[in-house]
Amino acid sequence: MVSKNCDVIIVGAGAAGLTLAARLAEGGKSVSILEAGPERKLGDLVSSQIWARKLKWSEPAVSESGNHKIGHAFNAGTGTGGSALHHYGVWLRMHEGDFSLSSDHGVGLDWPLNYEELAPYYDQVQAEIGLSGDSVKERWRPQGAPYPMPPLPLFAQSRVLAKGFAKTGRHTSPLPLAINSEPYQGRPACHYDGWCDSGCSIGALGNPLAVWLPRALAAGALLEHNARVSRVIRDANNTQRVESVEYLQDGERKTMQADRIIVAAFAVQSVRILLSSATEQHSAPGNHSDKLGRYLMTHPAGTIFGLFDEETYPHQGVTAGQLLSHDDYDEKDAAGGFGSSQWMIGHAIKPHDLLGYGTNRPDIFGAELEPWLKRASRHLGNMTVVCEDIPLPENRITLSDRLDRDGIAHAHAHHDLEPSAAARCTQRMSEGADILRAAGASEVWAGPRIGQHHMGGAVMGSNPEESVTDAFGRVHDTDNLYVAGPALFPSSGAVNPTFTITALASRQADHILSIN
Repeated sequence: MVSKNCDVIIVGAGAAGLTLAARLAEGGKSVSILEAGPERKLGDLVSSQIWARKLKWSEPAVSESGNHKIGHAFNAGTGTGGSALHHYGVWLRMHEGDFSLSSDHGVGLDWPLNYEELAPYYDQVQAEIGLSGDSVKERWRPQGAPYPMPPLPLFAQSRVLAKGFAKTGRHTSPLPLAINSEPYQGRPACHYDGWCDSGCSIGALGNPLAVWLPRALAAGALLEHNARVSRVIRDANNTQRVESVEYLQDGERKTMQADRIIVAAFAVQSVRILLSSATEQHSAPGNHSDKLGRYLMTHPAGTIFGLFDEETYPHQGVTAGQLLSHDDYDEKDAAGGFGSSQWMIGHAIKPHDLLGYGTNRPDIFGAELEPWLKRASRHLGNMTVVCEDIPLPENRITLSDRLDRDGIAHAHAHHDLEPSAAARCTQRMSEGADILRAAGASEVWAGPRIGQHHMGGAVMGSNPEESVTDAFGRVHDTDNLYVAGPALFPSSGAVNPTFTITALASRQADHILSIN
């Protein structure tokens, strides 16, 4: 079955896909969005842990290997909004040095653009989404427009933890968040119940359902759900062009044609689609130099917990945290490891939510557990360190030998953490324990090191032999196929990627609108 032609097909209704859909449709393009998962609406979201888990990845499994697995099921999402529906709203700009890793340090890759080229899009997007923060206190922040809203309030937990940073000679600032501290453009202010990962049914968190989807639909974009894309198909008469997208929906194999196709699924799935598009005559789009799937990255991260005599009321606030520290961010070469790092401080946390404390102390059980939980529920503090991953060509996404019921290959993700990056994470975790003790913690422990966020696999670059796309996400060996989203990242920095994803998508949309 072949659908009628449109100007642009976008694969994936997440942060990148819906940003592009809104921008391109408002620019006069006819846009169709194909989303593999179910439809989700703000009014359907429920503040509960059961619901939060439903927003995680539930499509065909991604197998994983390596000494630091990426945690696909935890990080990815399915349905309208994608992973940004359950993200915590931490919107941080990458620092200037994150764009020139290879030039400055002789490791990893450089971006084909610099911070100055992306800065206007950071400014544009933050005004549309509505960020809350304090750009003056955020002393390490790259140049850019002030935040449109004041920071969210600080609760007891963050005030306690801030003492530890001050006593160890460190600085903190309010954490910049895509969460309304006051009503903004028709969306209400946050009510601080700490259920951000269940989607934010009131729309205070700037997820794609609250911001980009209404604009895309109002401008005429069409969105189809349960439309799982299997591959893109080259034009038989011009192999530089991709003619159509093949997808499965309602038990049928369908094809949709467009002048331009943008693959904006989450990183692993975008690469899976492109790898599955190889034929006997042609390699997969973008795989002309065997770079497709390579340089897969995930931030090594870990949470530190402490118990305090002071009451912290840790359930109050937002999931992301209340304070930020980037004091050591730009010192990538500092002794003890390699890479940038950041602290997100004072997460709203409950005993049994996704990252809860009720199950992370297996040494406490039986009669001792109930009184410990009662104390923790009023006296616990916690914060998370996020460290930089170093892009390695051996870390890659490939197609698995396993096929799903429709004959489509599953994806496999291999990721090892480079030793100096692992050392940096270990160093920062140790420092974090010292910070909590300085804040007055009588008992300190750490959660496991995890993979947080996914980046790379279809990296952008200036040299077609070393990258998959150009600086605007166009796949090098095609005229009309693009990639959007975190798969484009040539390096990870140590900041949460959603702000950069949307800024790149806005820049990409302007480019596409400018060429015809």
